[in-house]
Amino acid sequence: MSVVDSLLRAREAYERREWVAAFEALSGTDADLLRAEDFARLATAAHLTGRTNDSVQAMQRAYQLHLDAGAVTAAARCAFWLAMTLLNSGEAAVGSGWVARAQRLLADVPGEVVEHGYVWVAVLHRHLAAGEFGELGACADRVTDYGRRFEVPELIAMGLSVQGRVALYAGRVREGLALLDEAMAAVAAGEVSTLFAGEIYCSLVEACQEISDFARMEQWTLALTTWCADQPGLVLFTGQCAVHRGQLMRVHGAYDAALEEYESALGRYLAAGAVAPAGLALAERGDVLRLRGAFPEAGDAYAEAVGYGHDPQPGLALLWAARGRTAAAVATVRRLVAETPDPVHRSRVLPAAVDILLTSGELAEASALSTELSAVAEGFGCTALRAAAAHAAGCVAAVNGDPVGAVGELRRAVRLWSALDAPYETARCRTDLGRALRALADEDSARMEFAAAQRIFARLGATPAADEVAGLLTPALPGGLTAREVEVLRLVAAGRSNPQIAGELVVSEKTVARHLSNIFTKLEVGSRTAAAAFAYEHNLT
Repeated sequence: MSVVDSLLRAREAYERREWVAAFEALSGTDADLLRAEDFARLATAAHLTGRTNDSVQAMQRAYQLHLDAGAVTAAARCAFWLAMTLLNSGEAAVGSGWVARAQRLLADVPGEVVEHGYVWVAVLHRHLAAGEFGELGACADRVTDYGRRFEVPELIAMGLSVQGRVALYAGRVREGLALLDEAMAAVAAGEVSTLFAGEIYCSLVEACQEISDFARMEQWTLALTTWCADQPGLVLFTGQCAVHRGQLMRVHGAYDAALEEYESALGRYLAAGAVAPAGLALAERGDVLRLRGAFPEAGDAYAEAVGYGHDPQPGLALLWAARGRTAAAVATVRRLVAETPDPVHRSRVLPAAVDILLTSGELAEASALSTELSAVAEGFGCTALRAAAAHAAGCVAAVNGDPVGAVGELRRAVRLWSALDAPYETARCRTDLGRALRALADEDSARMEFAAAQRIFARLGATPAADEVAGLLTPALPGGLTAREVEVLRLVAAGRSNPQIAGELVVSEKTVARHLSNIFTKLEVGSRTAAAAFAYEHNLT
């Protein structure tokens, strides 16, 4: 095959989005025969298949060839892609250097050119990497404006997607989702390059997850999965796609499948050099292990997430609470509430904060946060958030001595979570509903709720929750007596002597005497006759 034919096939593979074939063909061609555009193609194929270093080297060659040929705007475009690659790989300083280089090149170009819009995309990502969220809105506006002025769909879509996220964080959820949907229209129509499309897809799905809009999240995660599958060898974006699939599987109670997705995501993130997102996969893994009662393993996953620079809260605080470290859990959720200003991220913290604060007896504080959660849920309009708010309100009402109000809120929470096919959350709400019904002396209804919850927890392998409900299903014994003490008391009431009781229960007389002493103490009685009377009064005979 001639060199010309080889290059032609490489370019055709690139156009077909066969990234591995394109990379292998282009990287296997004599570098002296490649044009600047071919090096740019090689850089893109390398980046998409997880070869970050190869991508940077190839794009640097493309940049230099354009610069040597006097193609300043083309060189600036290459500088932009280098900045994007490096910023997304966590190399903020080097990436910022390429942003500055692109800006310097364009400063000498007369008039306005579309490359200015691309450089603003890089500036936008630099602000994201630095956590400078205040500047994002202005950057997104500039990107969208350049896209419209030069009729470049991918710039319009990128600008709209970031404008949507900014609107979400400002609490304008419906406006934000409309902007994100508009951005996705260009992606779905195939008007956007692969690198831009992947970023916009992932941004939209992540936004849906942040506001608990699981219906929209499922729709776009399926589209992202199909989009990834249509590109053989694609590594970039597939890690985040796997995380989002795992998040949805967790909601639907498919814990084994979710853990497999998180493991896959971790490998793909690391292969693509995306260290920080790898921490997200580990934190999600920790959440599933915590629900299953694998507390040491969950702690290890959270610790690894921290090692990758990801904060695994509030999951870690919930783990501490489950392991009896209530003070640490309370301190953490208080900190999270204090330092989280925007409603989107607060909506991720508030349900856990209410849960932990109620457990520690901080009713007033929990009640205030529950009220805030209800307001946020009403503003967002997302079913899962409304369900979480109803659950929190029901639990607060129950602790506040209002079981009637609690039953109403908790029934609403059960209905909403059931509609989302979220078995764990549904079972949690059924458990608390059972407690509220028991407080109203409706024992039969309470036990029905407990039994339904226990079946779900057992099926999910959620051991801590299943054990908790099993305890609620066990009839409470009067006077604080143990099951063995009730057996002894029943025989006392039947007129048995200590030796006879010892014989029937196959224990020593000394053990019987100890049980009787405990019974007399708990019941505050001083004779066998008084103890027998207690047994008759409480139907223990």
